[in-house]
Amino acid sequence: MLESRHVSPAYRKPHTPWQPDAALTDAVTSSDTIIGITAYGCAPDEAALFDVLAPRFGVRATVTEAALTEDNVDLALGDQCISVGHQTPISKPALRALGRAGVRYLSTRSIGTNHVDVTYAERVGIRVEGVTYSPDSVADYTLMLMLMAVRHAKPVFCRADTQDYRLHEVRGRELRDLTVGVVGTGRIGTAVVDRLRGFGCRVLTHDRDPRRATGDVPIDELLQRSDIVTLHTPLTAETHHLLDRRRIDRLRPGAVVVNTGRGALLDTEALVSALESGALGGAALDVLEGEEGVFYSDHRTAQVEHALLPRLQAMPNVLVSPHTAFSTDHAVRDLVESSLLGCLRFESRDVACLG
Repeated sequence: MLESRHVSPAYRKPHTPWQPDAALTDAVTSSDTIIGITAYGCAPDEAALFDVLAPRFGVRATVTEAALTEDNVDLALGDQCISVGHQTPISKPALRALGRAGVRYLSTRSIGTNHVDVTYAERVGIRVEGVTYSPDSVADYTLMLMLMAVRHAKPVFCRADTQDYRLHEVRGRELRDLTVGVVGTGRIGTAVVDRLRGFGCRVLTHDRDPRRATGDVPIDELLQRSDIVTLHTPLTAETHHLLDRRRIDRLRPGAVVVNTGRGALLDTEALVSALESGALGGAALDVLEGEEGVFYSDHRTAQVEHALLPRLQAMPNVLVSPHTAFSTDHAVRDLVESSLLGCLRFESRDVACLG
């Protein structure tokens, strides 16, 4: 019987067994070959899921909490496939070491692949793929942030925590009275649009992919007409600082910016300037430029090394959360399933080519 192998530090967490979706199970190709995968950067919940799912898919999993570096590539020796988290950038030396170790497939447990130099990985013989997971996780969270922003939830709850129960000086707004601009209409952006229509608000969309651009408006028009702008586009060289200083200046006075995509979609310095000047009404950020090394760590007794984060958190009209929109039980299960299935499909293609 196949079992996951945990390497230091090891995780064991009680779990309730569950069956993978039938549609995903049907995609698995049976084989007499034992397929191995090394999963780096696994949180306890991910490790528990690898324990349950890998044997059911006929995969031998080696699981570690440690992020991938060139120093721990040897954990993957004998495996063609590895799985990594999105929290840590993958260095070129690590990719070179993986190539030398015989790794040919890297699955990142995220939709975006911006933390991996995909072109360089291909150069050393490694295919890189993201995964799919429930878009509802991020879509729900995005709507929550919008509602919190337009209802001034941060100062309301902070005051209530200090026993100050007076009404806020500024009344909130209702979504049905607002225009929301959705930038990026992939699976998550589309799920956000579906939810917004349930609130009865006006929705504008923009997508760089012409296949999804039906009914879209130009991005500058979207910025000028929207009370709320929410970002759901992948981070690429073309979308880096998609909202730069010039575009932020085009936003309506009092507009709110929501970002649950990637931090570098926004020019953070320009955003902070617009917020501090009063030009914008607020921001709700689940991702942040330079979040690496800050988010997912406990800084209660250590100074945060980030020039702009303290300024953002000091503003009553800014919400910051640590890249957690995706984190639901359903979505994390999907991440692990999809990573395992990506490995199986890659190995199946290899077998087909040899045949």
